[in-house]
Amino acid sequence: MATCVIIGAGKGIGQSVAKEFKSRGYHVALCARNTDKLTELVEQLGEGSSAWAVDVADSEKLKQVLGEIASAQGEIEVLVYNAYSAEPGKGSTLDIDKFNKSLMVNFASALVAAQAVAPAMIAKEKGTILFTGGGFAIQPFHNQTALSVGKAGLRALSHCLHQELARKGVHAATVTICGIVKEGTAFAPDTIAKSFIELHDQTRDKFEAEITFTGK
Repeated sequence: MATCVIIGAGKGIGQSVAKEFKSRGYHVALCARNTDKLTELVEQLGEGSSAWAVDVADSEKLKQVLGEIASAQGEIEVLVYNAYSAEPGKGSTLDIDKFNKSLMVNFASALVAAQAVAPAMIAKEKGTILFTGGGFAIQPFHNQTALSVGKAGLRALSHCLHQELARKGVHAATVTICGIVKEGTAFAPDTIAKSFIELHDQTRDKFEAEITFTGK
């Protein structure tokens, strides 16, 4: 059984993406800090899912957990990086340590995760690396300086990986969500999750670097 890892799993997009990939026969490995929430998600998803506790800001632990997942469940065919840090504040007053920690979660750890899974994907010329982007990457907001910079960095990282890996058969891409995720709206998690699947399903000659989700 192929494995899909979702980093930053939780209710909302993470859960909806997990359901999509599980319905396609993937084992879904859910990663987050909160073990109680992970246990709840695994109980809801049922057989074919597992919980892995990790703080994505800890690079060595993140690499270790990804290695353990590959050993326990088989090589990782899909990686979804859904973690983020919404540290509020304006650039003129934002605490630099909090800013740096936010950037670690928002895109530096995404690179750590991608580097951990990419070699096996490149060897097989098959694999998908997807990132949950946000509209602040395109239209930054001063009261969310850290998140705006983080999402811009994540978008740039995703595009760079796309340029590098597409020729090697690995599809790196981002879903840039330009709106507030909320059930019962055009930005419902289950609706957004379809964009992740759309990118995953693209054939090598049709790889796209990004889907900008506007709810239309």
